[in-house]
Amino acid sequence: QVQLVESGGGLVQAGGSLRLSCAASTRTFSSYSMGWFRQAPGKDREFVAVISGSGIITSYANSVKGRFTISRNNAKNTVLLQMNSLKAEETAVYYCAADPLNRVSGDITGYWGQGTQVTVSS
Repeated sequence: QVQLVESGGGLVQAGGSLRLSCAASTRTFSSYSMGWFRQAPGKDREFVAVISGSGIITSYANSVKGRFTISRNNAKNTVLLQMNSLKAEETAVYYCAADPLNRVSGDITGYWGQGTQVTVSS
């Protein structure tokens, strides 16, 4: 069992930046790929970014490429999502996910955090 705790959400103006963090409780953190997803009110959860267990491979949704950066620190069991140039339509609950199969794709699954709210005001 892996517990994931997200933090760093909040209110930001359009064009601003936020950095989300996800802390994982596992001794084998580097064996999991880690992803970020988001769910806006009334919409399905959607993929944002994923990073391999080693941190070498990353993948992003087209809508965030060039603005968001995913990274991880395996020594600290954390994964970060740096979000720049935020848009109002990116208001959502952002979730962290850990995939025990170390997949690097938009459909990873496994363990999920409780989410952190990001609100972008226009």
